[in-house]
Amino acid sequence: MKVIITGGTGLIGSALARSLVSDGHEVVILTRSPQERPDSVPAAARLVGWDARTGEGWSDEVEDADAIVNLAGATLGPEGGLWTRSRKKAILQSRTRATDAVVDALQRASRRPAVLIQGSGIDHYGAHDDEIITEKAPPGTGFLAEVTQVWEATSAPVEALGVRRVVIRTGIVLSAKGGTLTLLALPHKLFVGGPLGSGEQYLAWIHLDDVVAAIRFLIDHEECEGAFNLVAPNPVTNRTFSTILGKVMGRPSLVPVPGFMIKLVLGEMSALALEGRRAVPAALNDAGYEFRFPNLEGALRDLF
Repeated sequence: MKVIITGGTGLIGSALARSLVSDGHEVVILTRSPQERPDSVPAAARLVGWDARTGEGWSDEVEDADAIVNLAGATLGPEGGLWTRSRKKAILQSRTRATDAVVDALQRASRRPAVLIQGSGIDHYGAHDDEIITEKAPPGTGFLAEVTQVWEATSAPVEALGVRRVVIRTGIVLSAKGGTLTLLALPHKLFVGGPLGSGEQYLAWIHLDDVVAAIRFLIDHEECEGAFNLVAPNPVTNRTFSTILGKVMGRPSLVPVPGFMIKLVLGEMSALALEGRRAVPAALNDAGYEFRFPNLEGALRDLF
C-alpha cells in the first residue's frame, strides 16, 4: 500500500509513517524542505517537495497511491506565539491552502486513491461543560471551532471525485515525544502541579499509539466514512487528569493555577487550557475499533 502524508514531519504524521514503514508499506511525506529529514521521520519514507498550495510538482504521486492522510497545519500551541490577528490568519490558511493542494492533486489525477483521511479536531464542537459529545453534535462557535469547520469543508469536493472521505477530529494527543503532555507534566516535575482554572473542564485525550492505529483502521475499513472523534472512550476533568498525572509521576498535584492568570499570560489562546470538551469516540466504537489505552492511568504509565 502506498500512503501520502501531509504534515508527515509532525508528531502524528511521523508516528504514522513509522508504523506504516515498519509493516512494509510505501510512505511519501510531502514537505517544503525535502532535503531536510528530521530524526523522527523513518529513513524508508520518501520525502517529496510541495508548496502546500497546489498540486504542482507532486500530483503524479497520487496516481498510484492508495490513501492520502492530510494533517498539514501550523501549530496551535504557545510554541508558535500568541494568537495575534496575523497568527490566527496563518493557522487557518496553513490548513485550507494545504487541503486545497490535496484537492487540486486529486482533481488532476486520472487514477485516484480510495480514501482521504482529513485532519480536524474536537474543537469543531466549541466549548462545552459536561455534556457528552458524539459526532452527531452540531458545530460550535469560537476561533478554533471556525478553523476546523472551514478546514473540513475545504476537503469536501473530493467526495464528488469518488474518493471516500474520513474526517478525524482529534483530541489531546498524549506522547512521550512531545506535544501537550510535555507541557502538562512540567509543573509536576517542578512539584507545582495542579488543576488549571476551575479544573472542571473536560479533557478528551488519546494515546498517540491509538491515534496511529485508529487512522490505519479507518484506511483499511472501506465502510468507514464521515466524521470520527479520535479520543479515548473515557475523558476526564482537568482536575482528575492532574491528579492521575501526579500519581503516575510520583509528584503532588496540589497547586491550582487560577484561570485569570492563564488568560493574562496566553490571552485568547487560554481557550486551549480552560475550555472543555467531553467528546467520546461513538463512531469508532460503532465501527469496531478496540482501544489499546482506554483509560488514562494506563496510558500515562505506558508513556512514563
